[in-house]
Amino acid sequence: MKAVVYTEYGSPDVLKLKEVEKPTPRDNEILIRVYATTVNFGDVIARNFNKVTLRKFWMPMPLWLPTRIIFGFRKPRKTILGNGFAGVIEAIGKDVKLFRKGDSVFGYRDSSFGAYAEYLCMAETGLVAIKPANMTYEEAACVPYGALMALRLLRKVKIQPGQKALINGASGGIGSFAVQLANYFEAEVTGVCGTPRVELVKSLGANKVIDYTKEDFTKNGETYDLIFDILGKSSFSDCKSSLKQNGRYLLASFKQRPLFQMLVTSIIGSKKVICALAIPKPEDLIFLKELIEEGKIKSVIDRCYPLEQTAEAHRYFETGQKKGNVAIRVVANNVKA
Repeated sequence: MKAVVYTEYGSPDVLKLKEVEKPTPRDNEILIRVYATTVNFGDVIARNFNKVTLRKFWMPMPLWLPTRIIFGFRKPRKTILGNGFAGVIEAIGKDVKLFRKGDSVFGYRDSSFGAYAEYLCMAETGLVAIKPANMTYEEAACVPYGALMALRLLRKVKIQPGQKALINGASGGIGSFAVQLANYFEAEVTGVCGTPRVELVKSLGANKVIDYTKEDFTKNGETYDLIFDILGKSSFSDCKSSLKQNGRYLLASFKQRPLFQMLVTSIIGSKKVICALAIPKPEDLIFLKELIEEGKIKSVIDRCYPLEQTAEAHRYFETGQKKGNVAIRVVANNVKA
C-alpha cells in the first residue's frame, strides 16, 4: 500500500510517499481503507520533534522525557503520521461485533498515528464510529481531533446555558468546533481571531467576534464566565480581570506555570485556572455524529491536498494562515454516504 513515511525529523521535505506493507487485522480489529485524513498540530510537532526542547515543550516539564522516548530521540519511532481519519471497513477480525465490512467510519488515532496511508487497523473498541451520513470523508476526517478536544474540555468546566464564553483562537481546528459546541450548549459566545477569519467565526454561530489585531479583549471591560484559550497566547494574569466571579480560565495546552496556578486557585480565590487532558471516549464520537446529522456542527476545511502532496499540506499548515482544517484526500471520493 502507499503511505507517507518519514524516517528522520525535519521540515515537510522529510515526508515521502512510499510503498509499505499492508496491515492485517487481528481478531478484535477492523481494517479500514482510508479515504481522508488531516494535518493536525500533533502531526507537525511529531515531524519536527528533535527541535522540541524543554523550553518549547507544550506540556508540563516532567512529561518531556517520556514523550521523547515515545517519539524517538534520534529518529522517529512511528514513521507514518496522521491521527484523524475517515474511510470504509474492508475487513474485520473474527471477534468483531460492533462493525461490518463496508461500514463507513471515522475516528482518531491520537499518538498512535498511522492515518497517512491507504490502510490502517483499529481495535473495534477504539476511537472509531460510523461516519456522519451528511458529511464527505474529508469533512468527517476533520472532526475527531478538534471536536473531541473541544467537547471534552467544555464538559470539564460544565459550561451552562446563558454563560458568557470567550474562545481565544476561534478559527482553527479546535477553536472552530469550540465555538459551535459552546453555542450548542446555549452559551453566549465571543470568538477571537484575526481579520481574515472574522466572517468565518461569525458563520459558526459566535454572538460576537473580536479581531485581535484591532482590539485586546483583556482591556475592553467585558467579563466572561469562561475564557477558553486554544493556542496559549494569553495568560491568567492578563485575563483575570476579564473573568467574572467564579469564572474559569481554560487551557487546551499548558506548561508548568498554569499547573501551579491551577493548584493555587483551587485553594484561594473564586477565579480558577483549569488545566485538563482531553481523554476522549468512543461515545463522544457517537455524540458528535448525532450533532452533525442534526445540523448542529460542521467541519470547516480551508484546503484539501492529495496524499502525494502531504508535504505541501504541512507546509501550508505551518504558515499559520489556515481557516479551520487542512485535509488530505487519500482516495478521490467525495461522497457523503
